[in-house]
This record gives sequence, structure tokens and C-alpha cells, in this order.
Amino acid sequence: MSSSKKKTGSTRLQELHSSILEHLSTVKPLLDDPKNSQWPSVAEKLTQIASLAESFTEQRPKSSRSTWSHLADSLDQEGVSLWNISGLINKASEKEGQQHVASLRLAAFRLVEAGLETNPGVETLIHVLQIANKTAMGLSEIGNNVHAVSVLTSAAKIEEQLQNAKDSDDSNRRAIACVTVMYHSSRMEAAWKEGNDSLAQYMSRKIMADDNQHLSLLPPHARELLAYKFHQIGRSFLTSVRDESKATGAIQWLQWAFSIVDQLEESAAPGISGLKVSILRTMARAYFLSEAYDRAESVLDELIPTLDSSQDHATSEYQELRWLRLAVLKRRKAGDAALLDAFKSIVDHMEISEGTITEILQDLRAWNQHHSLVTAVHQHCLEQALQRHTTPSEHVHRLLLCLIIHASKDEDHVQAMKTLDDAFKAVYDAEVTLPSLVCTACLTLIWQYGGRRYNSKKWLEAAQWYTAGSHGVFKASGPSTSAKCFRKAALCHIEQREYALASTIIRRCSTNEAATHYIIFLTAIHQGLENEAIRAIQDMLKAPDFDRKMLLLATQISHQSEMKGVLLAVLESLLRTLKIGSNGEIVVEAMTLMRCIVKLILNLFAETAANKPVLIETVVNQFRTARILTQSASSQKLVPLVYKDISWLWRTAYNCAVQGCTDWENAGEQISELFDIAKEMLECCCHASSVDSDADLGVHLANATFAAVSGRVFSARELMTTTGAIDEENLRVIAAEIKNAKVKINDIWSKKIIQEAHDNECIQYFVHALRVFQAEFATHLKDWDQVSLEIDVQSVHDLAKLNTTNATELQEITLSGPLAVGTYDAIADILWLDSACPVHVLYKCLEAILRASLDHSSLSVEKFSRWLRAICTISLARDSSADRLKAIGYVEHAVRVIEDHHDTDEAYPMDERQWLLATAYNTGTECLHISSLDEAKRWFEAATVICRFVPGGKQRAEKISETYTRLLSRYEPKA
Repeated sequence: MSSSKKKTGSTRLQELHSSILEHLSTVKPLLDDPKNSQWPSVAEKLTQIASLAESFTEQRPKSSRSTWSHLADSLDQEGVSLWNISGLINKASEKEGQQHVASLRLAAFRLVEAGLETNPGVETLIHVLQIANKTAMGLSEIGNNVHAVSVLTSAAKIEEQLQNAKDSDDSNRRAIACVTVMYHSSRMEAAWKEGNDSLAQYMSRKIMADDNQHLSLLPPHARELLAYKFHQIGRSFLTSVRDESKATGAIQWLQWAFSIVDQLEESAAPGISGLKVSILRTMARAYFLSEAYDRAESVLDELIPTLDSSQDHATSEYQELRWLRLAVLKRRKAGDAALLDAFKSIVDHMEISEGTITEILQDLRAWNQHHSLVTAVHQHCLEQALQRHTTPSEHVHRLLLCLIIHASKDEDHVQAMKTLDDAFKAVYDAEVTLPSLVCTACLTLIWQYGGRRYNSKKWLEAAQWYTAGSHGVFKASGPSTSAKCFRKAALCHIEQREYALASTIIRRCSTNEAATHYIIFLTAIHQGLENEAIRAIQDMLKAPDFDRKMLLLATQISHQSEMKGVLLAVLESLLRTLKIGSNGEIVVEAMTLMRCIVKLILNLFAETAANKPVLIETVVNQFRTARILTQSASSQKLVPLVYKDISWLWRTAYNCAVQGCTDWENAGEQISELFDIAKEMLECCCHASSVDSDADLGVHLANATFAAVSGRVFSARELMTTTGAIDEENLRVIAAEIKNAKVKINDIWSKKIIQEAHDNECIQYFVHALRVFQAEFATHLKDWDQVSLEIDVQSVHDLAKLNTTNATELQEITLSGPLAVGTYDAIADILWLDSACPVHVLYKCLEAILRASLDHSSLSVEKFSRWLRAICTISLARDSSADRLKAIGYVEHAVRVIEDHHDTDEAYPMDERQWLLATAYNTGTECLHISSLDEAKRWFEAATVICRFVPGGKQRAEKISETYTRLLSRYEPKA
């Protein structure tokens, strides 16, 4: 080199050196305060210093160092000074410290590089390469990639010198290895940040392959840092890229990172376990994205136990790994056991909150094909929610609702029911009280799903769904809800025709609800248990929540079942529920029901196995009710609305009583009451009829009136015959009824509306029979005055002396035709048998008989002879002239009767003829002895006539004539 060129080079270096020092003199005073507002200009000057120093390095000669060595030493000192200052600033700065440090280190490195010897030693190269690495990393961190690459380019030359240097001292091997690896790492990181993936990959391979021998010499913290960088680069491939090739590229980086940390021990690098977990987490994700699911699962299987045992096992990052494991298993189409284990791991380490529960439930929607799995996850979530909360939680409520919904989709019904039972039992055993609103929501779902199966005719499944709603966990909704579930279940079993099972279930309900008794009624109907069905209807009426519509349904069902006894009970109950008022529609409905009930009872009578005593009492009770309804309709002037019904009812009651007279045993009182009821209804019809003179109604009214009284008379007779006792109070009541009946029948007869002769005869017969009844009961009561009044037959003059009513009654008897004879005949029979009857009373009766017989010739010859003998005996016993005159009159009448009937089938009894003959002869003789010649004549004449009709009468007549002549001559006065 010529002297001129050397001079020019030296001059240029001198100028650069001067310029550098000038800038340093300006910058150094400003470095004491990092927060100086002039730092932007300082950074600019530092950049200029670095540029000048870089020019100095490039322009210095490569030969002799003597010409510029003093300049290099000066720059080296300034570089070391700036480097030291950068360390102080790094400690003191906060926000913009990295940028300041990077600027200082860039200037410092360039100054040290400018002061570097031509053939520096190994230690110097190591030191300068370290400075270069740190400077490049600092620039890279603040994004100044241009200067960072420039520094790394310079570092490459230094690294090359270091590799070519021969160092016999093994003590530098570790330092060389460390600085070399860090250099490659810096180049790798810078290339990655520039997006130069190929260079980054090249540098990473140099580290892991070419420099692999150097890695073992690196201190633990350096290897940890290197692993961290590999992990950081590998993870960058996965942040926003879903490309499989990118994921595959990330795997290599992550494998290198894991290879490095796997060789480190926790004691050497305290943070290595966390880094290892982080690398594995990223590696698992990379395997997943690259669809290497088996490898991803292996990584996660190794990682998850470590996460679960750590103190921060519930962090979001760890939960992401558990979710990733689940996703891997899903992609790998793993079995339900593995999937359930993955879900449990997620649930066990998550915080029970609305968000986490929602996340689990939303993910489960994608697992519809794994029904058992979803069920198990739901159950596990519920268990965890119950364990982690000491008080009822809305999460429990939500999970329970979701579990019910899920169970409804299970095709395995048995499993679905077990799922529900397990869930309800878990909540119940945890003593969690569900709010009323939650109970309502759960039960609504249960009833909805049960209803769907019911509509699909899956009766058994529907029943089990409804039964599930009766669980004790829903106690907050009240016992009525449980009963409702049982009733619904029972209805399902009824549809399934499992009536015994339905009966068993319904009996688990409380008995204070009408709906429960209605279901009991249904089960009894289907089982043919008539008594139980009737009892259910009766209990239904007593329930506080009874609804009449239930009876309407029961009516239809009873009718379809053809169980007449049950239908009768239902109709009776339906009738009792009616509130009879002024509402005509209700009255009409009541009468219609009454007619149906009566018809049904009468149909039951026709059955072979009919319990007649019970049916008799039932039909009488119904007619009693009908009477009350009729009275109510009459008082409210509603008879025209139900006239036809009342008319039908009285006729039915009447006919029923008539039939009862033939077919019913020991039912005299009930028959009489039916006649009474028919009479009262008939009277109501008569009052409402527009035609006053209805002969048919009159005849039936008289018949019913008489029959009612007659029945009571017969019953009283039977009672007295059976017991031998006389109930005077009852007899007086019956006597009063007889009197009223007689008045009623006389009133009908007096209206002259009955035109038929037969009917008139019946009316008259009723009256005379009632008089016999009056006499009979007066006799039992020993009321002889009343008996005398009934049979007293005197002259019209004597009758007028009595009160008007009694006079009229007596006239009715004596003037009532041939029936009067029978009436007195019957009364006489009664009195004749009663030993306590006074003679005068009996005499009056006998006298009445004979008088009636004399007037109408209606008495039989035999009875006439008997009663004539009796009255003559009494009259002659009195031994008065008046009595004897009456007696001879009756005897003379008897003679005429003998004459009239001597050649007929009804001849006068022979013994009575003999008695008459003897009595006439003896009485005539007595009359002669007392000088009653006229009387004697009549008696002897009668005896003479009777002799013609007795055996040996001619001889006896002659004897009587001789006796009479002889006695007469004795007592006649002489001339």
C-alpha cells in the first residue's frame, strides 16, 4: 500500500473516531436521567454512533494494527462504558427501558466491535459474541429487526472466528458451547420474527443436531430458556392457523422443546415442571390439529394426572386441556367409558356456575347417539352440584330439569325410569328442598311426557312416568300433587286393564279428594265390585272438592257397565246434589232423574237374585223424595212444568203398591206409605188439572186413600196378633187416619163426578169398610161411645137430636143400601168376640143389622137366623113390654123368611126353627100368665106357623092350639 493511501485511511479512521467521541460527549451527560425528555434525540445519536462505529470497523485496515490500535482501544473502552450504563438503565427504567437499553447496546456492541483486535483470543470472541447475542435479542424484542439482523450478521463472523480458534484450555468449552447455542438461538428467533421459517428451521436443526453436543454443556437455566423459545415458536404456528401442515410443522418445534426440558430436573431448574406442562399442552393441541389423535391422547394421558394433582388444577388453561382430551376421544370414536372419564375430569375440576353448567349441557347436545353417556354425565354433574353446595342451588334445579328432559328421550324405558329415580333419590337424600316453582316445572315436564305416552297408548310407560312424579323430592308442591300423580297412573293401568294394580295405586292417595274416589269408582266398575263402586260414589259426595260433573261421567260409565245397582246409587247421588229452588229447569231435571231412578229400581225387582227387602225400602225412599219434590213444585207453582212427571210417578207408586200387595212379604207399612204418596201426588195433579171433574183421578184417589188406610189396619192387626200387645197411641193415629180417609172418600163421592156404577159401588164399599175399621179400633181402645155412635140406628126424630155431622154419618149407614147390612154384620162379629163389649152396644148393632136386613133383605138366612136369635135373647132377657114387642116383631119377620126360603137352597136352619118354635111358645105362655093377651096371641100365632116347617109340626101345632085355647079360656073374662 502506498504512503498516500495509508495516510488517507488513517485520516478517515481519525475522523470517524473524532465524530464518535463528539457524539459521545453530547450523549453521555444525558444518560444519567433515563426519563429525560430528550431521550428520542439521544436514541437517534446512539444510532448514529453505532453507524459510525460500524463504518470504523469496515474501514480499518486488516494488516498492521499499530496505526489505529490507540483509536480501537479508545472505542472499546467507550463501548464497555455504554454497555455498563445499559445495565444500570435496565434496572432503573420502567416503560421505555427496553428501547433505551437496545439503543445503548447497539452503540456499545458496535464500539466494542470497532475496538476488536484483528486476531482476538477465544475469551474475547466469547465475550463479544455474547454481547452480539444480547444486542440482537434486545433489538428483536422491540421490533427493530433490521438492526438485529445486521448485528447477527456481524455475530456470524465472530462465531466463525470462534469456531476456527484453537483453544487448548478445556475451561472455555462450556462458555463456547453456551455462546454458540445462544447465537444460533438468537438467529433462529430473529428469523422466526421476520417470518423466515426456513432460516429459523435451519438454525433450530443446528442447535439440536450440530450443536447437540453443546446442549449438555449448557447450564439448566440456558436450556430452559432455549426450550421456552422452541415452545414459543411452535405455539405460534397454532395461534391462528388451522392448516394441518402448519400444525405438523409445530410438532417438530414442540418435540425439540420437550426433548430439552425432559432432560432437566426440577431441582436444577425450579420452573421446569411448569414449562414442561405448557409444552405438553401445546403439543397435544398440535397433534389434535394435525389429526394425530392417538399421539394427542397419549400426551394428554401423561399430562392430565399431573394437572389434577397440582394446586391450580382448576385453571382455565388446564380445563382447556381436559376439553381437548374429550375432543380427541370423540374424534377417535372412543368408548363410553373413556368419554365418561373425560367428562368426569372436566366436571370434577370446574367451578359449578351457570357458565360451566351451560358449557357442559351444550356440549352434551352433540352426544345424542351416546344416550347412556349423556345420562351418566348429567348424573355426575348433579352429584357434584349437591356435594359442593350446602344450601339449595339453582344449578341443582337446572340439572334436575335437564335430566328429566333427557330421560324422556331414552328409548330404554326401564333405564329412563331408573335414571329419574336415582336423580330424585340423590336430591332427596341430600335433604335439598326444591322450591315450589321448581317442583311445578319438574312435574309439568313429567306429566307432559307421561301424557305423550298415554296418547300413544303406551299405558304402562305413561303410568310409570306419572308415578315418578309422586316422589318425595316434590313434597314442596303439596300432597295433592302426589295424589294427582297416583290418579293419573291408576288411569293408565285401567286403560291397560290392570285393574287390581290400579286399585293398589289409587289407595296410596289421601281420601279427602273427590277425584280419588272417582278413580276408585272406575277400578271397582271394571272389576265388577258393585258394593265398592257404590261406596266410592258415597265418599265422593263427602269430599270438599266434589264436582257434580264427576257424577255425570259416573252415570254414563255405570250405564255402560250395566251394573244397575251402581247406576241407581249414582242417580240417587246426582239427585241429592240438585238444589231445588224457583228454577224450573232444576225442578224438571230432578223429576226426570226421579223417573229414571224409579224405573231402574223396578227393573231390579225383575232380576232373579234381587234383594227385595232392600229394594222395597229403596223404592219407598225414592217415592218419599218424589213426594218432597212434588210439594216443592206445588209451593213454587211449578207443577205445570212437571205435571207429566208427577202423573207418571203417582201411577207408578200406585201400581207398585198394588203389585206389592201380591209379591211383597212383611211390607205392609211400606205398601201403605206408597199408597199415601200416590194419593198426595194425585191430589196435586187434581189441583193442577184444568178439568175439575176427572172421574179417573177420583176413582184412583179413592182407591189409594182406602188402600193406604187398609194397609195400616192390616199391619196393626198383624202386630197385635203376633205380640198380643196393644199400642194405644198407634191405634189412635190409625183411627184418625181412618176418619180422614172416610171424609176424603165421602168428599169424592159427593162431587158426583164418578158415573160408572161399579166405581160408585166401590166408593160405597170403601166407606162402609172404613166404618168397620172405625168400630174395630174403637173396640180395641174400649171407646164404646164411639162404637155406639157408629151403629146407633134410631128414628129420624132421634137422629135430629144428635149433632149434624154424626146425624149425617148415621143416615149414610142406614140409607146406604145393602152394604149397610154387611157393615153392621162385620161390626157385630167384632163386638160378639169382645167379651168386654157392653150388652147395650151389642144390642144396638144387632138391631141395626136386622133393621137393615128388613129394609134391603140383603143378609144371608143363616146369619139372619143367628143375629135374630141373639137379639131376641137379649130383648126377652130384659123382660119389658117394649123389648118383648121388638122381639115378637123380629120373630114374625123370621117366620116370613122361613116361608120365603123353605123350598130354596138357602133354607132357614132347622135348629133355629126349633129354637124359634120353643121361644114363641114359651114366651106366649108367659104373656098369658101376665095377662098380655095380645102379645100372647101373636107369639102363639107365630109358633103355629113355624110348626109347619118343623118335623112333626102338625101334631105340635094341634098341641099348641089346644094349649093356647085352654089358657085363653082361663084368662079371658067371663060374660
